[in-house]
Amino acid sequence: MIKLSVIIPVYNEEKTIRKVIDKVKKVKLKNISKEIVVVDDCSKDNTKNILKNINDISLKILFHKKNVGKGSAIKTGLKSSTGDIILIQDADLEYNPDEYEKLLKPIIEDKAKVVYGSRLDAIRKNIKNMYKLHYIGNLFLTLITNLLYGAKITDMETGYKVFRREVIKDINLKANRFDFEPEITAKILKKGYKIHEVSISFVGRKFKEGKKITWRDGIKAAYYLIKYRFVD
Repeated sequence: MIKLSVIIPVYNEEKTIRKVIDKVKKVKLKNISKEIVVVDDCSKDNTKNILKNINDISLKILFHKKNVGKGSAIKTGLKSSTGDIILIQDADLEYNPDEYEKLLKPIIEDKAKVVYGSRLDAIRKNIKNMYKLHYIGNLFLTLITNLLYGAKITDMETGYKVFRREVIKDINLKANRFDFEPEITAKILKKGYKIHEVSISFVGRKFKEGKKITWRDGIKAAYYLIKYRFVD
């Protein structure tokens, strides 16, 4: 049986972490077993206490002693996961775990080894309620990705990234923060893998609701896309 590892990096998500874990646990996948790896990146709110009070042996819950960033939390999760397929799940409610079957289908059917969930259609339908700067920034970063790496994707910065373990087995990931997104994308494409996209739903948050990524992260992402085109 194929095994799926769902890695949930979390930082200061006391309002959503329990709901996200419950939704991931409830996902039913035919002929696929599932492990959930939660990595708390030294949250400063009540997230850590919520996780410590979860009495569920089916979960792997890990804690960083200091805050080092999303990328670092994902790397910790990768080291502790044992699945044939890896799926990154953000700890907010922007992404819907009910779409796992859609995300996994191209990999299960052996049509792809890497799948990204594209938010483009969902964002365009809901653009009035979102930060337009984030939308424009993502279009720009995706364009840079396509130009530099000969790709044809629509949403490089998506949080839903799914891949067979073999794809990232030998990739040396250096990113500790939000630069994980451009680094993993650049290095996957440099290895010759094509990124298959499926359209997903998306409910974007505002900063007052817990949104963390800023325009500074967009500038850094562009830098890393260029950097990793020429170095590893």
